[in-house]
Amino acid sequence: MERKKENIEVEEKEKKENQAAEKAAQESERSESAEKVQNNDGATKELDGLQIELSREELIEEVKEKNEKIEEMDAEIDDLLSRLQRLQADFVNYRKRSQREKAEMTDRGKVKLCSSLLPVIDNFERALKAEDRQDDFYQGVEMIYNQLLKSFADQGIEEILAEGEEFNPEYHEAIMRVESDEFEEGTVVEVVQKGFSLDDRVIRPAMVKVAG
Repeated sequence: MERKKENIEVEEKEKKENQAAEKAAQESERSESAEKVQNNDGATKELDGLQIELSREELIEEVKEKNEKIEEMDAEIDDLLSRLQRLQADFVNYRKRSQREKAEMTDRGKVKLCSSLLPVIDNFERALKAEDRQDDFYQGVEMIYNQLLKSFADQGIEEILAEGEEFNPEYHEAIMRVESDEFEEGTVVEVVQKGFSLDDRVIRPAMVKVAG
């Protein structure tokens, strides 16, 4: 009976020891698992931080590249604008020069035409002065003469004022000095041959007699 009791006690003791060992093993296993989880979480956090850092560097690099491209495009735009402004200035200067040259050519043509017709004007004046009769022929010649003067005026060619004006060597050519009680000294007394000008440009000075 006593031996049976001892066997029971031994079995219970072994059972308790086995339970304690099993419990210790379980706790050890839990501890290792927790440590592994903790280590895995740390590694994951380190990996996530590395990825974030890499993404930030890539983003900074991408922004930097875009800024460089923007600066290059801005420089190209500035260069194109500068070239456009120069082209516009050159075109404006060319247009002004062309207009000036065209106006000069037109004026030269007018002067040349006027110079070629001046002898005709002079002959008409002589014919009118020589003819005393106021007949149809005289009126016809006078009409043609006036039409020529009007054609000159339409082109900006005007007769130089002389008689009664102060002598001006730029517009008048004195061929004689005469005494005069009517005019002051230095005043044009008579026009011998009419002068003409185009926009203050003398085509032919007026030949005049001057009081002196």
